Amino acid sequence: MSDENAVLQYWKAINTGEINVGKWIRLLYEVVLEGITDNRWFFDTRKGNNAIAFIERFCHHFKGKLAPGRIKLELWQRASVFLIFGVVDGAGRRQFREVAWYIGRKMGKSLIAAGIMEYIAFAAGEFGSEIYFLATKVDQADLSYSAFEFNFRHEPILGKRIKSTKRGLMIDETNTLIKRLPFSDKTLDGLNPMAFLGDEASSWSAKKGLSVWEVMMSGTGAREEPLGMAISSGGYISEGIYDELFARGTAFLKGNSREQHILPIFYMIDDEEKWNDIEELKKSLPGLGVSVSEEFIRSEIDIAEGSLSKKIEFLTKYANLKQNPTVSWLTAAEVNGCFGDNAYTLEDFRHCYALTGVDLSITTDLTATVALIERGGVVYFFAQFYMPRNVVDVAAERDQIPYRKYIEQGYLTESGENQVDYHDCEKWYERLESEYEIIPLKNGYDTYTAAYLVQDLENAGHDMEAVKQGPNLTGVIIDVEGMIRDKRLQSANQNGLMKIHMIDSAIKMDTLSKRRQLVKIKDDATVHIDGMAALLDAMCMRRNYYNELEHLLRNEREETGEKDGGNNGTG
Repeated sequence: MSDENAVLQYWKAINTGEINVGKWIRLLYEVVLEGITDNRWFFDTRKGNNAIAFIERFCHHFKGKLAPGRIKLELWQRASVFLIFGVVDGAGRRQFREVAWYIGRKMGKSLIAAGIMEYIAFAAGEFGSEIYFLATKVDQADLSYSAFEFNFRHEPILGKRIKSTKRGLMIDETNTLIKRLPFSDKTLDGLNPMAFLGDEASSWSAKKGLSVWEVMMSGTGAREEPLGMAISSGGYISEGIYDELFARGTAFLKGNSREQHILPIFYMIDDEEKWNDIEELKKSLPGLGVSVSEEFIRSEIDIAEGSLSKKIEFLTKYANLKQNPTVSWLTAAEVNGCFGDNAYTLEDFRHCYALTGVDLSITTDLTATVALIERGGVVYFFAQFYMPRNVVDVAAERDQIPYRKYIEQGYLTESGENQVDYHDCEKWYERLESEYEIIPLKNGYDTYTAAYLVQDLENAGHDMEAVKQGPNLTGVIIDVEGMIRDKRLQSANQNGLMKIHMIDSAIKMDTLSKRRQLVKIKDDATVHIDGMAALLDAMCMRRNYYNELEHLLRNEREETGEKDGGNNGTG
């Protein structure tokens, strides 16, 4: 085994068609191998295979007909373990420190995860390691923790090194603590985890689950090679840690994430219409035929086909499609393609008709306006942002975004002292008309927008219309998606701040109705999508009024010199 590389073996089997995987798994291996090729990270075959060998030597089935026999990992399992331990950075440390392993029911995820925790405890941790099994209640951590206990009780080599104490299980020679930990534990803030495992993350309460995960991850800061691991099949709770990791994980896979230490292993079907097809189900149940029989799954399908509630349960637990998931929206390639090498100015669109959108932040630190102008069958957008003077440097440090640079480039306006002065938004509208003779025909604004700003703009003759940001914009979101992919919706310039807002945008999908809603990729104060919200406001005006105003919005006036202005795009 010393020279084997399970990642390469698995990738070969995927490409030859021997193994059928879903889009997220295929994309994961493409991303990892691209990183290896680019020397962003490296294979350490010894480390990867040591972890695999430990699990197969010391870990046991503890339930069912295979118990108490030792585990024999399948190729997909070996490849997953190898990804965690055998992909390293330039200093030889594990690249991936936050793992989201989502997979259908009865695939042995708790068993393998317990083996991973056991390997860290006995062979790959630091002196003074702390290893925790998390759950909303103590008994919910029992499955993986019980597997952990069963292993060392059936392996004398391990059993003689560990003892039970009031604090938890202890390995004295390395001062390592292993403990089950309910969310109600009062000491979470004082922990220093080397590794922790969250079982069935989709069932964690949203607010509390997110808080616990963040506390545990932040507690790993002093560790050189920590590991936070969430395992789960699909569930029903929205906006919790499952959604958080899924959104961040899909962003990483699509190439539009700034983080590089998350490992998203997402086994789920691609086509919901084929939920009862055995070949499609192999994408969410990679151990089908081994970990669970086809006969059992077919019987579950028969039951689900006769009951809507059972079908939803099957979709969630076996097809591994979480109800109402949040997923990264646009790929990095799509975002970059939307910007191209465009370098237009408003002067290039003099005398044109436009549509606009304005999004005022609920907080005081960022506001966005967007103008849409069509020419030659392409809709170009100009985004302008506003931030209070006294907030700029604080926000730059908090968000790790160079706001001063965007001020210098003209994409961000310093506005007001401690909160945005919305008269600056009014001035932007005035400039469109008075300086560039661009006429906004319809103007969408989010329902949080200050009433006096709307009133002032209406008094100035602008046709303002409220836009509620929510699932009602599903059609608009689909329009934006399709037009960006078809290169018919483009940024007019290289507004890097707008690009960040596009990258940080995610979509929350209602599983049954297929309705979509714009949300942040991460529920965090450092993440902003105001620019995209303003773009949707403007695109809503386009969707609602294009048929009525197409003859104006296409901006196809005959070239008469004075009226055509800069319509050749050269400025």
